[in-house]
Amino acid sequence: MAQRSGSANLPLHGGRVPPWLATRMSKLGAVITQAIVHHYGRDEFLRRLAHPFWFQSFGAVMGMDWHSSGITTSVLGALKRGLKPLEGELGLHVCGGRGKHSRLTPGELVAVGDRTGFDGAALAQASRLVAKVDSAAVQDGYDLYLHGFIVTDDGKWTVVQQGMNGDARQARRYHWLSEGLSSFVNAPHAAIEGRGAGEIVNLVDARARASRNGQLSLLNDWGPDRITAELGRIEGRTVERAQTLLPHLDLPDHHDVRAGDVMLKRLHGNLAAAAEQGPKDFQDLLLVPGVGARTVRALALVAEVVHGAPCRFSDPARFSVAHGGKDRHPFPVPTVVYDKTISVLKQAVRSAKLGREEELAALRRLDDRARHLEHYVKGPALETILAEERAKSSSYGGRSVFGWEKPAAEDAA
Repeated sequence: MAQRSGSANLPLHGGRVPPWLATRMSKLGAVITQAIVHHYGRDEFLRRLAHPFWFQSFGAVMGMDWHSSGITTSVLGALKRGLKPLEGELGLHVCGGRGKHSRLTPGELVAVGDRTGFDGAALAQASRLVAKVDSAAVQDGYDLYLHGFIVTDDGKWTVVQQGMNGDARQARRYHWLSEGLSSFVNAPHAAIEGRGAGEIVNLVDARARASRNGQLSLLNDWGPDRITAELGRIEGRTVERAQTLLPHLDLPDHHDVRAGDVMLKRLHGNLAAAAEQGPKDFQDLLLVPGVGARTVRALALVAEVVHGAPCRFSDPARFSVAHGGKDRHPFPVPTVVYDKTISVLKQAVRSAKLGREEELAALRRLDDRARHLEHYVKGPALETILAEERAKSSSYGGRSVFGWEKPAAEDAA
């Protein structure tokens, strides 16, 4: 049976993803998906999407604001665009989206089902039920505005949807996974993310079975009029209940990446592995022009997104060190590095399709080496790493929503 896997604070951020980043996110998201499916299969990719910590890290490595609610919209949008041409190859389909697009999900599922052979009408009903549970049965103060339904050719699926609490300036993300799901009304969530805000009503919790049965009995025995009258009589009375604590990813309001947001030993392991393995495994092996040490550093973090175990994603901020963020946090997006990362991964996936596994194997070795080195390697403070990146931003094609980065000397003039 699918269970909640945790929660997280997601500060609401306004604005849009600029086209220059959205295009790159679609390309990088698609090629990372191809690598995961190649190594681990479609079912594992669905499990990754249903894991809230991995999902946040996935968005951070693609250059989105590492802690914001905008990651949900942008990642789903990038996957929908990037995987569309690969549907036949991967057997993965991304339906739904934000606002009006979320309401089109049932129709999209029926259309995909007609093409692939699964029961699209049944999945359309599942889509409606999932949305109804998180909008009506879980009363936590968050209004749904986004619904993404990712389905495979054999009818397995993951749902990622998000609600908003405008007064609190917070969002809450809900994760569902069809694997092991036996009931829509008894502990169905893979995970729920959002800031704790006191007591909530969650009628699909396993502990609420008696409450659900009691409500049905009341409706049958009393009728709606008597229930309404009784509710008016007891309004204002509160009942204290114990809440079971879940693993909680606390994403702070501050935009900048701070030392407390990153497990530095892991980052040092990523950087050390890149310095050690880069020239041997990438520059000579893949023969992609212009691949240097900075690109291999980004690839070390991408490799962890592809191969890392769930416990590796407790610090999503670390993955923003790969390609920065659109709002210049922790530094502007290094577009030259980003494009090289995409080129290397595309070359590796292309070769793997032809039976040549060396390039993708190099990515796995890079991740293995990083995990080994982190136990004893030392390195500079996070502030030093980020300061160096900002100083070189212009040479890396640094770009943000504020424009292109100027050379450091020009800034000082």
